[in-house]
Amino acid sequence: MRAAYVLNRPQKVFVVCAAIFLTALIIAEATAGKFFTAFDLPFTLTLLGVEFDAVIMTAGVIAFPVTFIVTDVMNEYFGKRGIRFVTFLGMAMVVFEFLILQAALAVPTAEISPVPDEAFASVFGTTGRVIIGSLTAYLIGQLADIALFHWLRRLTDGRHLWLRATGSTFGSQFLDTFIVLIVAFAGQLAFAEIIAITLFNYGYKLVIAIVITPLIYAAHAAIDRYLGHEVAESLIARAARGEHSVAEAVTQG
Repeated sequence: MRAAYVLNRPQKVFVVCAAIFLTALIIAEATAGKFFTAFDLPFTLTLLGVEFDAVIMTAGVIAFPVTFIVTDVMNEYFGKRGIRFVTFLGMAMVVFEFLILQAALAVPTAEISPVPDEAFASVFGTTGRVIIGSLTAYLIGQLADIALFHWLRRLTDGRHLWLRATGSTFGSQFLDTFIVLIVAFAGQLAFAEIIAITLFNYGYKLVIAIVITPLIYAAHAAIDRYLGHEVAESLIARAARGEHSVAEAVTQG
């Protein structure tokens, strides 16, 4: 009988990171249609002729701190190939989520259902346009983040983790935030409102990226301890060279 494959520690880290990332992505996608008031402004902000008295953001940004940390970890230890694989897998899962939700929306609602059809549809009735906007923004943002992360890694010769973690986020998240809003909500929101929400969301992401930088170092320290210094350094070195560092780590048990 063929022996079962056993995941070793690097593979387990990869699987856990991928699972966390995909879960956060699906949650962000499912909640992106809700706008909320983060806080009231002490002044009236006028942007392109539209006045704002509060900072308004999409609920999808709540999951951002999780994806920020996990994207950095996967970039660092598993390189472009690893994070690109998870990026494209994430796109497939968003489409899968959309199809399942369409099926759930199509089945008739029972009279005893505690959730009426209208309420269910208002929450989960994501339009194809929103999905296209989300996927386009997600793909462009992720690929930009990956490219910037590894460019900064080469530029600094592997030093200054904080710089490549936050620097790649600063460059990529504006594209992600603006594209999803312009594609999904153009015609429904005024252009000034789209720009304002883009800036509010982007500002939030910048602040979060800076504030949780210590958590990036904590995550790296925890993974290094779990993997062992030698294995961790080997993964990081291979990721920096663009070599595949996960598939070859299968052991048989």
